Amino acid sequence: MKYTIPAVIFAGGKSSRMGRDKALLPFGQYPTLAEYQYRKMQNIFESVYLSAKENKFAFPAELICDRYEESSPLAGIVSAFETLDTDALFVLSVDAPFVTEKVIAALFEANRKNADAVIAKSPDGIQPLCGIYRRSLLPFAKQQLLDNRHRLTSLLNQNRSRFIAFEDNTSFENLNHPHEYEAAIRRSV
Repeated sequence: MKYTIPAVIFAGGKSSRMGRDKALLPFGQYPTLAEYQYRKMQNIFESVYLSAKENKFAFPAELICDRYEESSPLAGIVSAFETLDTDALFVLSVDAPFVTEKVIAALFEANRKNADAVIAKSPDGIQPLCGIYRRSLLPFAKQQLLDNRHRLTSLLNQNRSRFIAFEDNTSFENLNHPHEYEAAIRRSV
């Protein structure tokens, strides 16, 4: 059974540390990391979207274009809620390809109506781009945008957020630098 809450994969970052757009790098059996994540999430969720500034993807995908000039996950979350008629979203970063269905299931198991967000927490800390966000956060997120404060941890700490602890960092490894991408390619073979 697939989750009915939409999944939104954030693929609009600047990729400055990678030196090129990491969403468009080849991964697994797919021409791009974006398509790898999109297809993987389609097996878990009824509806999946890519969030980016523009359609830069060479495969058919549902797209949510950022409505704000700023490039930040906060702007992406606000844009997603302004685009979709839903009470909640599952958010995942395109550069976290090792988040498993088991991790997602644990977040949904901990999802309660009284929480504004249910977010993964690894030994490295809070993983704000792996979790469930509720529409109740939208007014606070919009205010943070107006105040030019883009840190998701600030938004999460000011609201009723649940942080679900995971024992290791493996699922949450981000591909920010070329050496991390190369290690992930070796691991995925």
